[in-house]
Parts: sequence; structure tokens; C-alpha cells
Amino acid sequence: MPPYLPWHLALVYISGIAEIGLGAFLLFQRWAGLAAWGLIAFLIAVFPVNVHIAIHAELYPDFSPIELWLRLPLQGVLIASSYWYTRGNPLACR
Repeated sequence: MPPYLPWHLALVYISGIAEIGLGAFLLFQRWAGLAAWGLIAFLIAVFPVNVHIAIHAELYPDFSPIELWLRLPLQGVLIASSYWYTRGNPLACR
């Protein structure tokens, strides 16, 4: 968690719960479209944090700089796949 954000531990738990919850809601057709849009919003919201982590890799010695930089395009892939999922779901919010 970047130092410019308050409540580091709470934000880690909140973001983890949001990610797991939205992923779980993908399993239910009634909520899948909304969950996919929620995942898109979530991934966009955490992207600046991942950029900060990649730029300041020395603060995160448990991961190699390559791994931290590879997360950035992977998020684009996850956003695209979430969007693709909404297009195939007739219940998706559009």
C-alpha cells in the first residue's frame, strides 16, 4: 500500500474483500453483469496504486521489479476480459 494512502491495513482488507466479493458475484447470473462492471471500476481504482508500487519497487523487496511492472498490462487484460464478459451477459447493466 503506498504511503500516501491512510489506513493501510484497513484498505488492504477492504480491497481484498471487494475483489473476492465481486469475483464471487460473477458466479450468479443475476448479478454477474453488475459484478463485472464493479470489477472494471475496482481495477481502474487500484491502477494508480500499482503504478506507484512499480515505480517504487525498492519499497516492495518481496517482489521483483519485473513482476511489479507486468501487473500493469495484466490489469488491462483483466479490464478487457471483464468488459467482454458484460457484453455476453444479457443482464449486464449498460
